[in-house]
Parts: sequence; structure tokens; C-alpha cells
Amino acid sequence: MNNSSQSGMQGRRPLPSAQAGLTPKEIYAIVRRHVFLIIFFTIIGMVSGGVGWKLMLKYNPKYTASTFIKVLPRSDIDPMLISSPVVNKDIQYGYRMSLAALIKSQSNLAELVKRERVQKTKWFEKLGKAKDKRIIEATEKLKKKFGASAQRDGDFIILSMTCNDAKESALIVNEMLDLFVSSQQSKKVGEVLLKLASINNQRNDVLKELNNADRLLDEVTKTTKFTDLTEKTYRDELDTKLSQLEMEQSSRSEQIRSLQANVSILQNQLGRPIDDQIKNQIENDPTTILLTQRLVSYEAELAGKLTKYGENHRVVKEINENISETRLSKEQRKQEIAAQTRRANYQNAADQLVILQEQLAELNRLRDEAAARKRDIDLARTQYQRLELDRDAVKERLDQIDSQRASWKLMAEDPEAPKVQKIGDAPVPTEISSPMWYVYIPGGTMLGMFLGIGLAFLVEILNDILRTPKDVAKFVRVPLLGVIPDTKQDSQTKKVMPWDVVCKAPYSVISESYRRLRTNIKLNNNSSEQKKVLLISSAMAGDGKTSVAVNTAMTFVAENKRVLLVEANFWQPKFHKIFIKNEVEELDQETAEFGLSTLLTGLCGYKEVIRSSGIEGLDVIDAGMLPSNPAELLGGDGLAKLVEHQRHHYDYIIIDGPPVLLVSDVKSIASYVDATILVFNAGNTRRGVATRVIREFNEINADIMGCVLFSVKAMKGGYFQEQFRLYEEFHKPQLARST
Repeated sequence: MNNSSQSGMQGRRPLPSAQAGLTPKEIYAIVRRHVFLIIFFTIIGMVSGGVGWKLMLKYNPKYTASTFIKVLPRSDIDPMLISSPVVNKDIQYGYRMSLAALIKSQSNLAELVKRERVQKTKWFEKLGKAKDKRIIEATEKLKKKFGASAQRDGDFIILSMTCNDAKESALIVNEMLDLFVSSQQSKKVGEVLLKLASINNQRNDVLKELNNADRLLDEVTKTTKFTDLTEKTYRDELDTKLSQLEMEQSSRSEQIRSLQANVSILQNQLGRPIDDQIKNQIENDPTTILLTQRLVSYEAELAGKLTKYGENHRVVKEINENISETRLSKEQRKQEIAAQTRRANYQNAADQLVILQEQLAELNRLRDEAAARKRDIDLARTQYQRLELDRDAVKERLDQIDSQRASWKLMAEDPEAPKVQKIGDAPVPTEISSPMWYVYIPGGTMLGMFLGIGLAFLVEILNDILRTPKDVAKFVRVPLLGVIPDTKQDSQTKKVMPWDVVCKAPYSVISESYRRLRTNIKLNNNSSEQKKVLLISSAMAGDGKTSVAVNTAMTFVAENKRVLLVEANFWQPKFHKIFIKNEVEELDQETAEFGLSTLLTGLCGYKEVIRSSGIEGLDVIDAGMLPSNPAELLGGDGLAKLVEHQRHHYDYIIIDGPPVLLVSDVKSIASYVDATILVFNAGNTRRGVATRVIREFNEINADIMGCVLFSVKAMKGGYFQEQFRLYEEFHKPQLARST
């Protein structure tokens, strides 16, 4: 495959995704297409239902007898209570369901069959000759014919039996009624007695537990020597005392910290200058006062003597000496008072600190004793209370057991102890229960309709022909380039040959479909290299590939493109009929001078083989004579040279190839073209065939541009009927002008 083909594969549009299942629109379309089949089977079903009802009414009528069993509340009624207990409706319904299942159990049905009155019935006797086998077969039949169902909102279980004899159906129901009610009565009394025995055993065990609990409480009181473990007074006093001790301890600790700081301050003040406190003590000291007065007296005397004698006089000098001595004595007295005061303050604080520390130690001791005492009593009280709780629980259990014991004693004598009560015997039925016309006739009608619908869908499922674009998307999975309707569907193309549609019916829906195909091909050419050489092939002969090739070429010519149309189908050539050489003589295969076969064998050149189609812009190469070796000719390099030589002279080269599954020549052609377009016929091509065609091309790595679905017919509920109508309405003015 050439480079242009490879680039085309890289730029190919993504394949359409297949949709899973059927859409409502598709289902509706299938029903419309097969509506008469569905109606036919619906009528057949209705008639069959009516006939079946008549036959069953005559030869196999059924009678159903029924009666009721009343079910009391499942909870055990306490005879000592006046009011009735309230039981959950769902629980009660479940209880009735379990009783109904018990009635239809294997063992219960076997007991019913063993009853003498049941074995004397015609229903039992016709089951066989051997009695044991009849019992087994009768039990199996009862599973199907005998019914036991619980009412949802009522208090009853409905018993019913269906058989051919009305009296026997009532007899079997009544026998089951007697059997089940009597068995439930005896069973319930036995359950009550067993329950009483179990309760007495439980009571004895609980009494032993109670005595053991009292003994353990006495042991705790004796061991701990606390006599008031059940009271809270002593514990409250300990809590108060412990709290007070902790408060005093905290207060003492705070005082000690404060006093320690004061002692440290007083110690640091020893030997420091006199402060205000010491000054006050000095001023109030008698000795200091006396020395001060003496000093004042000396200073007054000195002032008088200085005036009288002068500074150098002996008396003045003596007075000065006395003043100095007095001042010195006063200073010494000050220092002595300061030292004595500081030492006294420090000593007092130190003594007080020692006293407080001794008090704190005593408080710690008292607190530890109180805490230990509290722990002991708390531990003892906890143990005592736990044992008390155990004893109280045992007492409560004993009270409950005594209450249950009294209730069960009364229930043993209660007439309502069994939970089921007989309401009345089943009456003999007077009307037939089966068959009923409103079951058979509507049922047959519905079955017939469903059968018709099923056959309609089965026909659709078994039909594996590619009929619609959706089939292509689901099963073929290649791009769908165009959908070409059947020419018989369009009133404008009924008398036109399929390959002349674009020329002779340009305003038809089919021509518009070919133009849409041309547009899709051009959209696929939006890649780096334009795909100019196209191979159009199909799976089988007659699928419409030649019509698609010719009409597609016509649409390109309508856009003023130059197109070369090459016929590579040597076995069934048609171009000599489609494109007539002149108006008088039609070129026949036997009289064709030149064609593709003569070109590939070297008997002629390009100018001899390329001829005009009679349409401006469209040239044709006919197939020519059928060669003896067509596969070798198409597989050689002659066709490749033709394509490469004419590629530059034409806008498009369209090759009409042979069918893929009939001859292998088309694979050789696919390697020389830019892209391949496959034609699938909507009336012939099957899904498997289409898949095989695609696989054949994929094996040689051919570039499949897409496919064309040819000759698509409009179906009921389909697409093209509506499209034809809308297209004609849209193009009415143009059609009027053309005519």
C-alpha cells in the first residue's frame, strides 16, 4: 500500500460505536413491521383459550371447599391480667404464616392421608392399586391441591381443597381441620407442663444464688469491721475532714513560703544602713534621748562660751571634747539598737518558721491517715455495693420466676391455652371453581399476543442481513459513508436504470443520497494527502458497486471535477452498455477494440484505451476482453503505472473492481489505490459476509475509507418513508420548474 493510503488510515474518522440492546423506537418499528403476524397469533390464542375453557368445563370441572381456623395471639396470655396483651401485627401475621406452613408440611399431609375417611374417597382410590403407593401419591397431590394461607389483616387461616367431587373436597378439608386442631391442643398442654418443670428448676437454682449472695455480704462486713457500709454518714464526715485538712495544709504551705521569703529578707538586712523602722526605735530609746539632750546642752553652753572666751580658750576646748564624746556615744548607741533590732526580727521569723513547719508536718500526717481511712472504707463499700447489686438482681429474677410460675399454673388450666380454634366445618361447594372463562380466554389472548411478538422479534434476530444503518454500526463497525435507497421506493426513479439516477433523476431522493456520499468522501480527504484514487468493490456480484461507482463519478463531475472511471471487472463488464460510443451502435464486449485488459497486456497505450463517456469531465476505461490471466494482469505493475500516470490528469480516479469473495483480483487493486469503498446490498449482504470482506482487506492492510449501504428499502416504522415525503415537499418548487 502506498504512502497516501497509510496517511489516510491515520486520519480516518473513528468508527461509530455499537449500541447495546434495542431502543424503544426500534422495538416500535419491529412491532409495526410484523403487526399482522402479532394480530394473527392473538386471535389464535383467544380462540384456543375459549375452546380450552369449554373442554375443561365439560370433562374436568373443579370444586373448592374451604373453612377457617382462628389463631389467638402468639404471646402467652397471663390469666392474672384483665386486659389483653397488644401484639405486633407483623409478628402475629408471621405466626399465622408458620402455622399455615405447618399444616402443609409433609408429615401433617401424610397423617391426613392415613385417615380412614380420606382413604375411602374416590379421589384416593383412583390413585392406584397398591395402598402404600397411593398414600405417597396422595401426599404429593395434596401439596398441590390442598391450600393453607394466612390472612394478612385477619386472625384466621384459610383451609381449602380442590378436586373433582364437591363432597370429597369438603370432607378432606374437615378431616385436616380436626387433625390439626386436636394435635395443637395436646401439643400445647404438654408444652405448658414442660415449661412449669423448667421454671421450678430455675427457681431452685436462683434460691441457691440468693443464699450465697447473703453469705458473701456478711463476710464483707465481718472482714472490714465497718458496720455502716450501707449508710453515707461516715463517709461524708471523712470527706469533710479530709477537705479541711487539705485546706489547712494548703494554708500552712502558703504561710511557710511567705515566712521563708521574709527570713531571707531579714537575713540580708543584717549590717545594712539604718532604715525607718530602726530610726523610730532609736528616737524612742531613753539612752539616745538622754544623749541628745546632753548634746543640746553642750552645744548651748558652747555658744555662750565662744562669745565670752573665744575658740582657743581651755573651757571652750573642754566643751568641744564633751560634744564629740557625746556624739560618738550617740552613734554607738544607734548602731547597737539597729543590730539588736535586726537580730530580734530575724530570730522571731526563724522561730515562727520552725513552728509552721512542725504544724505542716502534723497536718500531712493527719491527712495521710484520713486518706488511708477513706480508701479502706471506699473499697469496702464498693465491694459491698457490688454484692448488694448481685443480690438484688437475684431477687428480681426470683420475683420474675415466681410470677411466671403462677401464670403458667393458671395457663395449664386455661381453656384458651391452644392457639388455634375451630370455627366450623367446611360446607359442600355448590359452584365450580375451575375452569373460569375470564381466565382462559384473556389468558389465551395474552399468550397468543406474546407468542406473536416473540416470533416477530425472533424473525428480526434471525435475519442477519445488513438492512439499516444501525445494523452497520452494530455489526460491521466501519464508517458509513452513504445510504442509497432502493430505486423502486422513489417515484422519480422507478423507470430509471440504477446507474443513470444522477443523470436522469437529479432531483430525486436517491440522487441526493449520492451527493451526500460525495460530501462524505470529500470530508475524508481532509488529511495531509488527498485521496484521489478510489476502489469501489462489494462482496458478491449484483450488490450495486457499479451503480455506486458511476453515480458517484457523476456527482464529482457536477462539481466541475475531472474524473476517470476505470472498469476492472473483466467477468461482468457493464461500461460498454452504460456509456454508449455513439448514438447508433452500442459497444459490445466481443467487438470492443481496446480496454483495460489490452492496456495491461501492452497491446495499446493510454490514448487508445481512454475514451469519453459523452459527459463533459468524465472519461472511461472499459474492461475490454476477458484475459486468460486476469489475476496476474491486475497484480502486475501495469495498473500501478496507469494510476500514477493519470493521477496528475484527473481530480479523481474511480476503479470499479470485481467482487471480493468471488475473485482475488481485487486485493491486488487495493494495494495501488488511496482508499477502498465497500458496497453492501441491503437486500442481499449478510453480516458474516460483510465481516469477512472487511477481514480480507485488513489482512493486506488496505485503507478502507468506509462503506455504502445500497438499495435500502423503506420499512414500517423506518426512516426512508418519512424522508421521501419530506424531501418531495421541500423540493416541490424545483421539481415544478424542471418539468
